[in-house]
Amino acid sequence: MTLFRAAFGATLLVACLDQAAMATQQNVIFNGTVTATCTLVVATNGTMTVSPDLQSLSSHNSGGSAGTVTLTTTGGVSLSVDPVTLTTVPAADSTAITWTPTYSASGAHTISETASSTALTVPGADLVSVHLAGTKGGSNRFANGNYQATVTLRCE
Repeated sequence: MTLFRAAFGATLLVACLDQAAMATQQNVIFNGTVTATCTLVVATNGTMTVSPDLQSLSSHNSGGSAGTVTLTTTGGVSLSVDPVTLTTVPAADSTAITWTPTYSASGAHTISETASSTALTVPGADLVSVHLAGTKGGSNRFANGNYQATVTLRCE
């Protein structure tokens, strides 16, 4: 009887080895979500120079330069500049200064110079040029010394 069981088991094993294995498959699903996002990286800070009449201190004046920022976005965001709130002026300059920040962009988005918010609807990368102008009114003039102002470029 033991010999019969061993022979039967061996026969069954040989029969199973001769059979092709049954194939099976399963699908693995991947999900992902990309939210509207934007990154800003300052490439260079700007430089303001004074106008010949001493009433304008601007990155647009001769010898001045824009600050540059690289922007990368998924789209679905807006680009803007905040009003200037952080300034340093020499003690000798006690008259009011009107600060006007502006920006323009080239690359995936073409934005002419503006101070207004701009919707960025498509993904891409841009080089943003940020300008700043400080102006004096009436007979007021910029005084001798160092000036500094911070422009906040916002992408949200």
